[in-house]
Amino acid sequence: MKEDNIQVLLARRPEGDVTKENFEVVSSPLPELQPGQFLVRNHYLSLDPYMRGRMSDGPSYAQPVAVGDVMVGGTVGEVAASKHADFQPGERVLGFFGWQRFAVSDGTGVTRITEQDLPLSVYLGAVGMPGVTAYIGLMDFGRPKAGETVVVAAASGAVGSVVGQVAKIHGCRAVGIAGGPDKCRYVTGELGLDACVDYKAGRLREDLAAATPDGIDIYFENVGGPILDTVLARMNPFGRIPLCGLISQYNATEPYRVRNFGSLLINRLTVRGFIVSDHLDRWPAALKDLAQWVRDGKIKYRESIVQGIENAPAAFIGLLAGKNFGKQLIDLR
Repeated sequence: MKEDNIQVLLARRPEGDVTKENFEVVSSPLPELQPGQFLVRNHYLSLDPYMRGRMSDGPSYAQPVAVGDVMVGGTVGEVAASKHADFQPGERVLGFFGWQRFAVSDGTGVTRITEQDLPLSVYLGAVGMPGVTAYIGLMDFGRPKAGETVVVAAASGAVGSVVGQVAKIHGCRAVGIAGGPDKCRYVTGELGLDACVDYKAGRLREDLAAATPDGIDIYFENVGGPILDTVLARMNPFGRIPLCGLISQYNATEPYRVRNFGSLLINRLTVRGFIVSDHLDRWPAALKDLAQWVRDGKIKYRESIVQGIENAPAAFIGLLAGKNFGKQLIDLR
């Protein structure tokens, strides 16, 4: 019996916190393939904080998802059927097919995954967009030097966990900030960072000072809010702040006002916001290094996997609330 496609659509734009009512799960027959097309059965869907911005219609670096359209997102899977000369059934592919079990493609923007020694899911995490975000942000804009102190927020997450480990590979003191003792134990015990500050413990300023006795040279920013203010007070002169996200602000209805903004001038800091898709020329080198570091055991990763496309909305809401541990994926099989 022929399978139907299950999709998650944007039903309405959120105002403040995302809720399940912002999504609609629908079922539809698979379309007939036309010449030059192939059908992909997606195995894993990546859930990422940037998706919250794509649900809104305010100014952004990318077009918002239209109400009624499939939610955007990266996927990995295999070719299930093909009328395309260059893609054969059984080949593993990476694409941007969104929140759905199947997708039809003409090959545009699709990457064939030829390596067989790494799990397919890793290409959505440590050896995918999150890993490349960490690599480019730290290496190109953080410019780490051996002996410097690197601090990263959301240190147990998909991006932050790679940042901390790459910093260690390059001889830096790496300090994570994470929510809860379990995540902090993972950051120091499994990932090998030098220290981890639990921002939920209520002693962020004191604990961060104790973990960074020589100040902070690089802060990899993906959270924002009070954590940013606290870090700014610890930055060393000529410090660098690569900024790839502000997850604490994505559901906010009022903007957070940075209180320690003067540190940017006093310490002559460099803050560089970046979007990883603007730097496609750097992806091949980044992916090559990341894949090898994973193979060598120098980069470890953790995945939070939820079964079933219909559970993607709840998992995404949990991601925005910090309930995930490691890379958040949906198993679509």
